[in-house]
Amino acid sequence: MHHIIIGAGPAGVIAAETIRKQAPQDEITLIGDEKEAPYSRMAIPYLLVGNVQEQGTYLRKSPTHYQDLKINRVVAGVKSVQVATKKIVMDDGKQLGFDTLLIATGSHPIKPPVPGIDSAGVYNCWTLEDARSIMKLAKPGAKVLQLGAGFIGCIIMEALAARGVQLSVVEMGDRMVPRMMGPTAGGMISEWVQSKGVKVYTGTRVEAITPGTPLKVKLSNGSTMDADLVISAAGVRPAIGFLEGSGITCLLGVLTDEHLQTNVPGIFAAGDCAEAFDKVSGKTIVSAIQPNAAEQARVAALNMVAHARGRKAQANLRGVTQINVLDTLGMISTSFGDWQGRTGGEHVEITDAAKGRHLSLQFQGDVLVGCNSVGYTEHVGAMRGLVEGQIRMGDWKDKLKKDPTQLMAAYIATAQGQNEWSGAADVSRRGR
Repeated sequence: MHHIIIGAGPAGVIAAETIRKQAPQDEITLIGDEKEAPYSRMAIPYLLVGNVQEQGTYLRKSPTHYQDLKINRVVAGVKSVQVATKKIVMDDGKQLGFDTLLIATGSHPIKPPVPGIDSAGVYNCWTLEDARSIMKLAKPGAKVLQLGAGFIGCIIMEALAARGVQLSVVEMGDRMVPRMMGPTAGGMISEWVQSKGVKVYTGTRVEAITPGTPLKVKLSNGSTMDADLVISAAGVRPAIGFLEGSGITCLLGVLTDEHLQTNVPGIFAAGDCAEAFDKVSGKTIVSAIQPNAAEQARVAALNMVAHARGRKAQANLRGVTQINVLDTLGMISTSFGDWQGRTGGEHVEITDAAKGRHLSLQFQGDVLVGCNSVGYTEHVGAMRGLVEGQIRMGDWKDKLKKDPTQLMAAYIATAQGQNEWSGAADVSRRGR
């Protein structure tokens, strides 16, 4: 049997290893479009800071790891998937046949429609090649402008600040991390970042970039800034363009069932490119965090082996949840589930701006369906456990509405009887 995995990030690597454990004699091909050994994009900020060398970003440290497992690594881009013939077509025209296929291509950066965005000195912070270029320019005192202050942008921003650059961040939303934080929390993060010496321009767009040394960056507020380096961190989207016309159903990502199988038998998806069921919202979502990618890869791999042997699916995905824990220059913020609330739901929040603490809880009936927090690190595990576990809280909902800081007590009181202790036991940070 031949299992092909398109994508050599965390999901692809974990899937390949899982298949090898389950099927020692099967052929496995792992395809990635970068020449480097498979690595973690989320380790790139640590590379920029200098905490690790390039080898420290590699997912597996042994240089013979894939060879030892008899996993065939292929460096190539994939042009298309031919469902009828069970073949993939590479960019160079070569074709490979498969018995099962895993799409684990992750995401790619969004290119904002800004004149001059392709100028020399403008980079995404997405690949090791990007990181090498950024490190050459992001010297202490260099003027750096970052386009975008979302989740990924904040992680990049922290690494740049640690390099001692003069950093300005431009965000078109009315606050920082607008897709993760409400107005109060986003505003608190912005104030905190500015207190650390980073200039923040919210409600502002980059309108044009003029090539040169330095670059001239025109903003929508009428000002023009000089920059030795511009980082484009305007967000990402699933890298699934090669599936157009394949017959594989795609919405925002590759649509999967509880087995991580697509609408085409034998073809699966996992990681940042996969769209799976979110048990909190009751909808399918792309949840681009590394713990979800790892579990999706495991489930998909087990079911790929079963499918290849004509057996029923061996594993189910319990669902994914929107989980974000962010450290922004020392300020810890979190976002879980439907943090914006639901129609007909109830809401409570408290803020202590002087102490940099904010807590917002969203309820549907007596279930906590979402929350935001800034500074309340002691409650992170309880928030995750209650939201993911969809715990019915009974009278504890009213107690939390009076005092939201009683989250841990509410979790212990309600989850104990419902066997939902795992959420508070292991809070994982975002990765891909």
